[in-house]
Amino acid sequence: MSISEKKQAWQDTVVAKNIAKSPERKPEFSTTSGIEMERCFTPAFEGYEGYEENLGFPGQYPFTRGVQPTMYRGRFWTMRQYAGFGTAKESNERYKYLLQAGQTGLSVAFDLPTQMGYDSDAAMAAGEVGKVGVAIDSLADMEVLFDGIPLDQVSTSMTINSTAAILLAMYIAVAEKQGVSADKISGTIQNDILKEYMARGTYIYPPRESMRIITDIFAYCKDCVPKWNTISISGYHIREAGSSAVQEVAFTLADGIAYVDAAIKAGLSVDEFAPRLAFFFNAHNNLLEEVAKFRAARRMWAKIMKERFGAKDPRSMMLRFHTQTAGCTLTAQQPDNNIMRVTIQALAAVLGGTQSLHTNSRDEALALPTEDSVRIALRTQQVIAYESGAADSIDPLAGSFLVESLTDQIEQAAFDYIEKIDRLGGAVEAISRGFQQKEIQDSAYAYQRAIETDEMIIVGVNRFTIQNEPQPELLRIKEEVEIAQKKALADMKAKRDSAKVQEALKALEAAARGTDNLMPPILQAVKTYATLGEIADVLRGVFGVHRETVVL
Repeated sequence: MSISEKKQAWQDTVVAKNIAKSPERKPEFSTTSGIEMERCFTPAFEGYEGYEENLGFPGQYPFTRGVQPTMYRGRFWTMRQYAGFGTAKESNERYKYLLQAGQTGLSVAFDLPTQMGYDSDAAMAAGEVGKVGVAIDSLADMEVLFDGIPLDQVSTSMTINSTAAILLAMYIAVAEKQGVSADKISGTIQNDILKEYMARGTYIYPPRESMRIITDIFAYCKDCVPKWNTISISGYHIREAGSSAVQEVAFTLADGIAYVDAAIKAGLSVDEFAPRLAFFFNAHNNLLEEVAKFRAARRMWAKIMKERFGAKDPRSMMLRFHTQTAGCTLTAQQPDNNIMRVTIQALAAVLGGTQSLHTNSRDEALALPTEDSVRIALRTQQVIAYESGAADSIDPLAGSFLVESLTDQIEQAAFDYIEKIDRLGGAVEAISRGFQQKEIQDSAYAYQRAIETDEMIIVGVNRFTIQNEPQPELLRIKEEVEIAQKKALADMKAKRDSAKVQEALKALEAAARGTDNLMPPILQAVKTYATLGEIADVLRGVFGVHRETVVL
């Protein structure tokens, strides 16, 4: 059967079945000149070597061209702007503003104390409450954060790792208070601890104990929260720390392999949990390299799941991913230039087939974004979606000699890295030896040197600079936020049933010392209004804390 015949067969079966369930946005797609945009392009000539093996069709193995048969012709990616600052009430107001502006999913940023398992009244939290995200101390704060937002109608992503189990439990409890059962809520917790050890640093417990918490979440959600993505395996922060595009793909997928291995060792079948795995990538400045990176990562994961782990369910082989534009590329100098950078990066994510997208705001190199800046960032996505035509055909750059060559080269180089990591004993052992950390440090140093020597031009920084540029109006988090948060925490503690709290914390400690799944006792503790810090302290007492190995 020729490629054209196979394409027709694909449209008559896979696409027709998908469209019957989810119609495309328009009956026809065309350019402004009236040229029809095909659903997906294939080689214009027959016998294109390796086409089916390397590319195939959207929604089919190896998923190079996308994980859904119709991609954005059916529904645009989720526009999920990352937001959270100050108190839960302030963040709730920002979420409602974004939803009214056309955002289609929520993404929660938590402050550093919440990420590190400290309450706002802890000594370690001083000066950091509400600064880089919202402060969440207990279920009471979570109730305020989602007040008036129906959790059965909104998908929520939470960028949280060490304390992911606690925040997920709070979300489940809030949904129940709204009358929404756990099996009806949808969203994602980042829950990727391995990249914290190599690139970001918001870890608490040692790796083995952290992996236990993660696999407990996998097992619990499989039965109780089936629509929830239990992990977002994150290359974003690896790239933010200075990695190359190849390293971002390689180290992210190596972490994914480690999580799948851990879940299988914990007794789960691969096709029971793998369909709920999700990924999170960075969209950097090099447009074509980034498009190729996303395509290569999708193909690599499909091969890994099928050939390495024997997955049978096609959903287990799909690399579904969220993208955020690159924060590390934003400049404090001439911040309006960041609007153009973000536009190029967002376009790369769309051309690469992302499932959801956050676009950074122009002033984030200086402070948390203002409402005006957030609106421009969201409008950037909306203009790409509704005006650019980039979403009218699936994988529109497929077949480009340049893009296909880049895709192949990124795949090969990333697999070479994964083989090195395998020889070191896997991602966890390689991290303990500092392998990934050193590779990222070397890449970051080379990138910075290229800027300092003018080998790489950054507009407004080392070329096309201006003197005495005006400073934009910035969003500042006032010190009163910390005072108010501490008072609210004290008031909540005074009202709760302390005996029930202590009983729940003792049950959690017993589970942690044994082998029971940790999610049920964490959920019970949350419902008694035990604080995030109290729950994390129980686990610190049993598991200990991780001490970083410094590698130079």
